[in-house]
Amino acid sequence: MATKIKSVFFCQECGYESSKWMGQCPGCRQWNTFVEETVKPKAAAAKGVGAVTSGGEAQSPKNLSEIVLNDEERYDTHIGELNRVLGGGLVKGSLILVGGDPGIGKSTILLQVAGNISGDKRDVLYISGEESLQQIKLRANRIGGFNEQLKFMCETNLSNIEETISRFKPQVVIMDSIQTMYNESVSSAPGSVSQVRESTSVLLRIAKSMNISIFIVGHVTKEGQVAGPRVLEHMVDTVLYFEGDRHASYRILRAVKNRFGSTNEIGVFEMQEKGLVEVTNPSEFMLDGRPEGASGSIVTCSVEGTRPILIEVQALVTRTNFGFPRRQANGTDYNRVNLLMAVLEKRIGLQMSDFDAYVNLAGGMKVAEPSLDLGICLALVSSFKNKPISDDVIAFGEVGLSGEVRSVSMGESRVSEAKKLGFKTCIVPKALESKLKKTFKDIEIIGVSSVADAMKIL
Repeated sequence: MATKIKSVFFCQECGYESSKWMGQCPGCRQWNTFVEETVKPKAAAAKGVGAVTSGGEAQSPKNLSEIVLNDEERYDTHIGELNRVLGGGLVKGSLILVGGDPGIGKSTILLQVAGNISGDKRDVLYISGEESLQQIKLRANRIGGFNEQLKFMCETNLSNIEETISRFKPQVVIMDSIQTMYNESVSSAPGSVSQVRESTSVLLRIAKSMNISIFIVGHVTKEGQVAGPRVLEHMVDTVLYFEGDRHASYRILRAVKNRFGSTNEIGVFEMQEKGLVEVTNPSEFMLDGRPEGASGSIVTCSVEGTRPILIEVQALVTRTNFGFPRRQANGTDYNRVNLLMAVLEKRIGLQMSDFDAYVNLAGGMKVAEPSLDLGICLALVSSFKNKPISDDVIAFGEVGLSGEVRSVSMGESRVSEAKKLGFKTCIVPKALESKLKKTFKDIEIIGVSSVADAMKIL
């Protein structure tokens, strides 16, 4: 008797399954996320990852005192920035999702990781569903530094991949990409919601049962999110995103989920001829080419995880040619810029309602931290009055709706980074002034309690 094929609707956000189309998903409450797919009923339900033991029997419940904690074994990727984002290295048996725009460097950095780990006498399997072996070799020849421990294969059938992994037993597997993989038990096309979900489930079982670290590359949508169901990000252990313009030289690797480390750390890379090269001093890299004596420019400091990064804030305020002034923000929140301009008008008395305003974070950084508020205000006023701020001045602090300057965390680290790059004056919140003056004797610390106090330097 032929197997009956039925049509099912899946939510692209959370993977909710329904027999009919619905405008709003009952699971995640999102609108217009259902897509139709054909599925073939399975003969038997698959067991979960945690229900399978070496003997094939269900596990027995354990008391908390019976659970033994082992130190996490990590592989060194020999890329310091990547180790930082992963929380100290690649955890054994982890499943890691890497996303980013096309051409930003996902395959390049994973090929570099494969070469570095195989150089430590560990078996690595690189599986590509998008490129031929000849294309991979062209990139490998450009990067260089590979040995016989690294194996390559081009395959999209997940059953064949699972058989190869079981036979070869590598310690690390890299799969490029999950949207090209095909699971024969699912009748829908590769890249569909059900295919991506089921394929990831198989890889998760392989990673946990065989203790293999697996990297999977994920395509992104035009909104910058990983394509496929949102449940994909919940299934994996770590989610890494590449940020930055693929036409620019820099790349920023950020962890948005990490079960083995912090999600606040970032890694900064520069794309060169032989692949991605880590940037050990991002502050110096971001300030390279800064103009001297220009109005509307000031340096501020943001903290990403445990790393302070100096960023140049640029502002341009010009009289509008139309009745409605234009506002534009690049690298920071547009609504935050409008809020700060309203504070300047109300609390300082600057009439900027008939002026266009453009704010840009040089270097292409994207920062949402409120410590940039004071720097943005000073840059806007500097451009409005056409008075440049001294090149050796740095400012950071959060600005409230009353015009007050609030304290921010890790003030010592921010000033220390500024001192390292030769800045002479730091404008900080008043609450941090006394503490920072005791710590730093050879740099001028100016504490301000409001935006009006900070304007006195102009």
